[in-house]
Amino acid sequence: MHMRAISAAASGNGKAKVVIVMGATATGKSKLAVDLALRFGGEVVNSDKIQVHDGLPVVTNKATVREQAGVPHHMIGGVHPNADYAAAEFRRDATRAVESVLARGRLPIIAGGSNSYLEALLDGEPGFRRRYDCCFLWVDADTSVLERYVGDRVDCMVEQGLVGEVREFYRADADYSRGIRRAIGVPEMDTYFRQEAAGALEGDEERRAGLLEAAVGEIKENTCRLVCSQLRKVHRLRCLPGWSIRRLDVTRVLSLKVGKATDQEAERTLWEADVVGPAACVVDMFIRSPGGMVADVSTDGKELSTGAKHAAVAGIVEAADRCGLQLLETGPTSRGFHPRKAAAAV
Repeated sequence: MHMRAISAAASGNGKAKVVIVMGATATGKSKLAVDLALRFGGEVVNSDKIQVHDGLPVVTNKATVREQAGVPHHMIGGVHPNADYAAAEFRRDATRAVESVLARGRLPIIAGGSNSYLEALLDGEPGFRRRYDCCFLWVDADTSVLERYVGDRVDCMVEQGLVGEVREFYRADADYSRGIRRAIGVPEMDTYFRQEAAGALEGDEERRAGLLEAAVGEIKENTCRLVCSQLRKVHRLRCLPGWSIRRLDVTRVLSLKVGKATDQEAERTLWEADVVGPAACVVDMFIRSPGGMVADVSTDGKELSTGAKHAAVAGIVEAADRCGLQLLETGPTSRGFHPRKAAAAV
């Protein structure tokens, strides 16, 4: 299927295709981006404002080599841990990364939870939208389930070495408003490390355990606050022109993850049914569609015949029917036939 992505890199309106995966932390954005990249011959461009910095792979939940599954990733690391990285810099670097992916005949898939960076990229200046057609995918879950999963994931991060990782970054005069030290999981550990550096925890394991428990609890609370903030931003963006966002519900997958019994096969089945399958159908239709609707001219500037317009529409409709998506008719317009838009709850 990836050859279709390559051949459809430029749409009928002359714009290249870009997929954007959005969502709150811990919803599986990176995993979906990799799965789509494997299916459509894509490469991932990171849009997380913390993951662009070097260091703290556990705290910032950077995709491991295994999780990247051989898919090229861009803009994960490369920025000094103490450096500020403004939205304008992200816009510049992300645009260059997208251009480099397209130059290799691949599909750029932008993924990350920093919605302010995405907004800066798409709406900060008109250039990006003039050059690219965008397909927005939103990985979402029931809030109560997501918050439970966040708690479990923080516990897992502690088991993976969060404390030791942050200890390496601890400085008594650290500025937690700059660089990678803004990451949730770093400032919350400050009291613990101050007490440790002062020798106040030597021989007092009960106090040590209590301080660590308090820090971990604060990390969980602040992560849940971040989730709420990210969701508010997504809902705001959905109300803006040019942000037609398809929702993908990962609730059932996360419910299994927070359950006591671990059934990896069931998780994979639900992930495919609820998230990857619907997302792939949307991307497939997006790639088939010249610029979101059937264009009146071909890529060489010649007007398309009525038969060619109908054939393009038929291809999009066939893909939707094959995926089990419900479609709505928009009908012909004075400038040509618009493809029927997917109205499924994805």
